[in-house]
Amino acid sequence: MTIALSNITGAAVSGFTTPGYNVTADTAPDAFSKQWAILSTSGTQAGVDAHSGSKPFTITFSKVANFKYAPKVNANGFLNGPVPRNVYRILGRKGMSPVSGQPSNIGLFRCEIDLPAGADTVEPEDVKALISAMIGALSQVSSGLADTVVTNVL
Repeated sequence: MTIALSNITGAAVSGFTTPGYNVTADTAPDAFSKQWAILSTSGTQAGVDAHSGSKPFTITFSKVANFKYAPKVNANGFLNGPVPRNVYRILGRKGMSPVSGQPSNIGLFRCEIDLPAGADTVEPEDVKALISAMIGALSQVSSGLADTVVTNVL
């Protein structure tokens, strides 16, 4: 299934009440990516800006540009050399001011899915389990993670 982002129900974060993000398709940075801009927000999110040219608020999903395959097994039944990696990326960009009254800067949230080549066909269930567990964990700790990033208290 392809990635088709629709309006986002935000995860629970302290200080926000039912956060929502209304998205629209945007031009991605390259042919191997899809990007959406968050044009408006809903719920109680005092002070949160939607996407603009000088304060972007985007989410980009990127697939592998040059897909790699598992190496051949030699006569002894071992892999020849290291296993190449296929890396998928998710990038969130949000404009934010570092100091009141100053120009905005870009905050980045990067996620990578780095898989050994061949695992997608040999053990797709393990690939799915990794993604399911990570997204569930991020969703479960979203409020604590947001608080940690703001307060630097783990």
